[in-house]
Amino acid sequence: MTVFRPAHPTDAGAVGAILSGFIDGTDWMPRIHTRAEDLSFAGHMIERGWVTVADDGGQVRAFSARSGADVHALYVDKRAQGQGIGTDLLARMQAATAHLTLWTFQANTGAQRFYLRHGFAEMERTDGARNDEGLPDIRYDWRKGNT
Repeated sequence: MTVFRPAHPTDAGAVGAILSGFIDGTDWMPRIHTRAEDLSFAGHMIERGWVTVADDGGQVRAFSARSGADVHALYVDKRAQGQGIGTDLLARMQAATAHLTLWTFQANTGAQRFYLRHGFAEMERTDGARNDEGLPDIRYDWRKGNT
């Protein structure tokens, strides 16, 4: 049974591994940080209180990171995809606030379909000059009542 809970500092390894797994398994995504830096970034988000994890019997299967209206991350371990965990994490964020905003890469068509299916609207496209990866991206917004 999956339990959703605030991340603990000891979850940084699992959260960093999920993030690294996405980068390593995505052919269009450049690796611009080491795996150790991914783990450090995970620890930083957890330390700020942004991260919720989906814990299945002591195994972190997914995580989201949100600060106010800004969604910084929503990742599901490849082995746990297609089980509704990402939808549950997103629903928890939507229930906690009246507005969410996030960025995803234009190459991430799966994420685009996911967010559109959950009531997000495309607001802006960029050439990627403002993100670290240099990849074209899209900003999405969601407002309570628009789903």
